[in-house]
Amino acid sequence: MTPRDPHARSCGHEREQLELFRALPGELAPRDAQDLMAYPFFSLAKSKRTAPIDFRTAQIAIKVEATAEHGMATIWDADVLIWAASQIVQARDRGLKTSRLMATTPYEILTFTGRATGARDYQRLRAAFDRLQSTSVVTSIRQTTERRRRRFSWINEWKETADPSGRPLGVELIVPDWFYEGVLNEALVLTIDRAYFGLTGGLERWLYRLVRKHAGNQSGGWSFDFAHLHAKSGALSPLKHFAFDLRDIVRRQLIPNYRLDIRRGPFDRELLVFTPLTTDPLERAVQRLDRRPAPGEKL
Repeated sequence: MTPRDPHARSCGHEREQLELFRALPGELAPRDAQDLMAYPFFSLAKSKRTAPIDFRTAQIAIKVEATAEHGMATIWDADVLIWAASQIVQARDRGLKTSRLMATTPYEILTFTGRATGARDYQRLRAAFDRLQSTSVVTSIRQTTERRRRRFSWINEWKETADPSGRPLGVELIVPDWFYEGVLNEALVLTIDRAYFGLTGGLERWLYRLVRKHAGNQSGGWSFDFAHLHAKSGALSPLKHFAFDLRDIVRRQLIPNYRLDIRRGPFDRELLVFTPLTTDPLERAVQRLDRRPAPGEKL
């Protein structure tokens, strides 16, 4: 007799305790969880990453580990979590009951995140589900003390569903408590620009989320030095290469709704400065065309 998988038993028990939430139809505003925007939780590379992320500050500890089979969940895979957060927030705002057990179709997720809906896109989405489920996260964020830890995967379980004749119906997935609790907290969620889904580079996607989290709509913007950004990104590339890529993003002004500049700070450190752009499309276009380097800026 083949022994039963204890993980499968625990997932089945969890499913029995949860009420199914069916995804809301129509176009929803994209919402992102601020904790995921501010810290290094995902691989920024399109190639498979198995090296862990280990990020620590005086108050925060994060460790992200991947399996050799699937690799670490990527920042593109995180689009699934943006979809989930958007659904949960919209339902909550409408006074509907939400749940960690969510039912939808691959088509709804793909179209929400601005992707094509061909056979290869469905295969890539399945691979994203696998990476999200197999990636292990341990963090002290939102725990009572820094020494306390919470371990979870981005998806506890996922499965494809079908009718009795075998015709595909959709997909069901269970998001973890840690993520769900953060999304239900109104102060921990931000609306993001749909243009985010059009960003093709991992670093520019990560930078948009960080900028949106910290700069918001503050007229004075925000700034980080390059070394701090490098640490917060969790990127495997050396600081020298990371800085080169940052300068290229600044040169091309790739981040929606924000102007990026590079200035020199104390001890001649390079600082990335970002400020919100005007909402007037014509004025924004003029600003991009008329952009001039700040004193000491390297492009």
